[in-house]
Amino acid sequence: MSQTYNIYIGFDPKEEAAYEVLKWNLERIAKNPLNIFPLKKDVLEKIGLYNREYTEENGQKIDKIDGKPFSSDFSFTRFLVPALTMYKGWALYMDCDMYPRSDICELFEEYNDPFHALYCVKHEYVPKDNTKMDNQKQESYYRKNWSSLMLFNCEHPQNQMLTPHVVNTQTGQYLHKFGWLPDKPADIGSIHEEWNWLDGHSPEELEAKNVHFTTGGPWFYNWKCKREMDGKYAAEWNNDAVYMQTIGVLKDEVHKYFL
Repeated sequence: MSQTYNIYIGFDPKEEAAYEVLKWNLERIAKNPLNIFPLKKDVLEKIGLYNREYTEENGQKIDKIDGKPFSSDFSFTRFLVPALTMYKGWALYMDCDMYPRSDICELFEEYNDPFHALYCVKHEYVPKDNTKMDNQKQESYYRKNWSSLMLFNCEHPQNQMLTPHVVNTQTGQYLHKFGWLPDKPADIGSIHEEWNWLDGHSPEELEAKNVHFTTGGPWFYNWKCKREMDGKYAAEWNNDAVYMQTIGVLKDEVHKYFL
């Protein structure tokens, strides 16, 4: 019987189309069965796992813990993944603004050394713009985008320290910099960049296995491709979204992509 892999996807209502295309492609390409769970903030609040508070200023969310801006409903909920698995097995977290072009099962099969508490792509990324495509403030910080794709070894002793209380009370920088882990490069496993290919940053000659539209994607009204490679991958996303709409998988009201 095939191994089933657990995948948690960051969910935000304003990017529902992105989530649906990501989920559909993960399942379409995978050779093994997948358990895919959207991290819906309202559900996590109702079951008592998430209670982090924020304010809003001119449409920008501001975290009450550290007073820093953040852009999505899954900015912090992603760190609940080990708790949601009851600290058992391996689980992958992905931002919803990703587009897989290869079998995600390869990640679980290649990156599974129990020594590591988690694996990620170790980008050296500094955003060029101060805002994202949905007019949210773009923050620059050490290890930016490392947490956008994380393969958790959920039963690792270090990850058992990542409790819901920690997720709800620690600063955003503590969480996104992996503050619960020893600050040694070797302790964090490294995934090849093709699995978290960043638009406007990753090399054009590198063929993406998983595209990350980190500055916004074709589901946003004012999105425009910046480079030939960005446009290529956006066109692939768009073709899938059009097909999904024709077969009734993607709803009209969330289908707002423009090329």
